Amino acid sequence: MSIYLDNAATTAQKPKVVANTVAEILSGQYGNPARGAHGYSLAGFRVVENSRQQVKELFKAGSEYEVAFTNNATVALNEVLKGLIQAGDHVLTTDWEHNSVLRPLYQLEKLGATFDVITSEAVTGRLHYEAFTEKLRPETKVVVCNHASNVTGNLLKLEWVKTFCQKHDLYLVIDASQTAGVVPIDLSDGKIAAVCFTGHKSLYGPQGTGGVCVRQDLPLEPLLTGGDGMQSFSKVQPKELPTLLEAGTLNVPGIAGLTAGIEWVLEKEKKPSLGTYFYQALKEIDGLTLYGDFTEPRVDVFSINLHDAESAVVSELLWEEYQIATRPGYHCAPLMHQALGTVDRGTVRLSLSSFTTKAELELTLNALQNLAQR
Repeated sequence: MSIYLDNAATTAQKPKVVANTVAEILSGQYGNPARGAHGYSLAGFRVVENSRQQVKELFKAGSEYEVAFTNNATVALNEVLKGLIQAGDHVLTTDWEHNSVLRPLYQLEKLGATFDVITSEAVTGRLHYEAFTEKLRPETKVVVCNHASNVTGNLLKLEWVKTFCQKHDLYLVIDASQTAGVVPIDLSDGKIAAVCFTGHKSLYGPQGTGGVCVRQDLPLEPLLTGGDGMQSFSKVQPKELPTLLEAGTLNVPGIAGLTAGIEWVLEKEKKPSLGTYFYQALKEIDGLTLYGDFTEPRVDVFSINLHDAESAVVSELLWEEYQIATRPGYHCAPLMHQALGTVDRGTVRLSLSSFTTKAELELTLNALQNLAQR
């Protein structure tokens, strides 16, 4: 029996209803949404519109928000950041960020935008929140933050950041890749400009799904342009959301599966997290270094190292000898590893899901104990 603890990358175990729903959409009864008035197209359209409503319910989003679907959070972040930030604009971000935020910012920097990074403490990865005010400029326009670090599991003090952005009239963009479906996100106050999410992690949808719940007053330019099925003679992408961000045919089977995943998340029985148990046991293993802030609320993502071993070696041993799937290396978050002091070897990341059992964690802890004693 193998144990899967790489859920921060993607959840391998999904509710059965997700696969069943995808199969239903592929049965031959669903066409291209908004591309005709026949029953096949209308059936596809209804699937997509139902999913938009499910996403809004998940994020408690009112009528001032619209949902646009993409094929992952990376595309959603690119669409928002490149559609919003212009030459001369200044951006605040953090060293928690994934390359899906950092690389667009590096590209925008070459086009005349600037940005500053809010740094973190070594080992704990705790953000220096006071630096938001210190690095604020008159030309600051956007704050983009990871809601939870995909390396340490640390959770952003979202209410603090929302208040900061409201006070200084800034657009707040949240990367919810690690939190959508796990940590409540409430858009009812309208203070967040956009929440970019992926479908294949804690929403338990298929890979290749995601999107953005975006405030309709956000002055965006389209990143991609193409067919919309409605305004064929227009030389530009229609400005209306969600069409502005949805050029081309949508992934209807994937979106339907995402809807099923969201419904499962919203309806499933809430159980206590196994994260506290896992943390308490991990910290008792001699020679194991645990990275992150465990004094504040967090998600169930744990980064460790054993003695001075390379993270890739430890992860390979966990798989080859114990059939435990983990993720070594840098997790596409280079600034986080610079802050933690792990650039030389990365970390071994273990991440839980709703399908993780205590028995699996006990086996994992035994394996780590054995490796630490070598």
